[in-house]
Amino acid sequence: MLNRRILLQGMAAACGFSLAPTRLSASCSAIDATPKKRIIFFLQNQGFDPATCVPKGMKSSQSLAKVKLPEPISPLEEYKDRLHIISGLHGRHTSPAHSAFFGALGGYRGGDGVPPSATTIDYELSQALPKTLLPHLCIGMDSIENMSTKPTLATLSASGAGKPIFMYSNPNHLYQMLFGGISTGEIRTQHEARSNLLQQIENLASAKGKSLPTREHKRYGQYVQGFKDINGLRNRLDEVADHLKKFAPEVDERYQRPQFETDWHDALLELGIAALKAGITNTLTIGSGRGQIFGAWKGLGIEQQGHNLGHMKQPGNPIWIKIRQYNCRMLVKIMEALESVPEGSGTMMDNTLIVYTSNNADKQHTNGANWPVMLLGDLDGAFKTGCFTQLDGKRPINALYTALLRAAGKNVDRFNMNDQLAKKFDNGSGPLKEVLK
Repeated sequence: MLNRRILLQGMAAACGFSLAPTRLSASCSAIDATPKKRIIFFLQNQGFDPATCVPKGMKSSQSLAKVKLPEPISPLEEYKDRLHIISGLHGRHTSPAHSAFFGALGGYRGGDGVPPSATTIDYELSQALPKTLLPHLCIGMDSIENMSTKPTLATLSASGAGKPIFMYSNPNHLYQMLFGGISTGEIRTQHEARSNLLQQIENLASAKGKSLPTREHKRYGQYVQGFKDINGLRNRLDEVADHLKKFAPEVDERYQRPQFETDWHDALLELGIAALKAGITNTLTIGSGRGQIFGAWKGLGIEQQGHNLGHMKQPGNPIWIKIRQYNCRMLVKIMEALESVPEGSGTMMDNTLIVYTSNNADKQHTNGANWPVMLLGDLDGAFKTGCFTQLDGKRPINALYTALLRAAGKNVDRFNMNDQLAKKFDNGSGPLKEVLK
């Protein structure tokens, strides 16, 4: 027999949203046009081999000005002055193996099916940066089959211990969530029907929850609050409908009739960019492979998919060159889109930082001894660009995350690392100074 919790979860899945959304600020009823810092995380699964991003023969920290980027990241060649390649951070304490899951952005021990033990850096930044209607947006890219059967999935981001944040993987659901209120025709009809259903579920849940045993009230209340938050977001987005019309992407055949999974990948990316440009969110997390060992790129002419890709050596591999170049073209698309929008005395990209890495360090079945990262942009002059930094493998990814928090205005010396853990895994203290100006 189905209990109320399972029933609510089923309804939520059918409606295409998470019951654990980022809590929304009641004061965020309009779009603030003042300059804002924003951070984007892009995590590719199966590892990020340093040989695919570090220029040939480069073994020490230096400028990128006079070197040629490796073929896998060649689409970034024109943007070298905005790029910072980092090699030598570690994540041994996260037990990455197939994936560190929540530990990749949390800087703590993760594992398949293991709930988050604390917040992740993307959520922490969404709370430190100026508030927006939807402070934190997560999108996940996978095979069509996986994205269709599991349109939401939580493996990378968390708002606290045992509080995962779900990624949207079906662009139809995400479009309706963000722009359904300004749509017409069938999309508008579906949006209104889903809004009415969610309101009814919220009312029903609020009433029925009172009859539950006391020990279930808190758990049940979280589900009720989830519906309140999502309904509140829809209402607030409707209030700024005229503003959103300027940024809503065109709904084309990729949404309902994708030929390849990359059609949905591209549509999801466009929605994420639209949310940034519209000012709906200030933190975007993109999970290519959704933090797991799966994923497919048939649209790139790659027939292999899933776990097998992780057992292929990446350097010189034409398959991984295609995947990495596809990622880099996505990064370029983000930069060009933000560069096209004036903000303050410059553009949106001037106030943005993109963090590109993997959710399992350098490769599959890794111990996390080297966790390569690429940074794009400088977040209003906070980060060094146009350079390569080689570290000695003795500072953890947490040190980079601490630097991100410092740049966002949060004066912290560590992120998710207590004294005991730091004594074992960090030979330094404070933020990663090598990346900050």
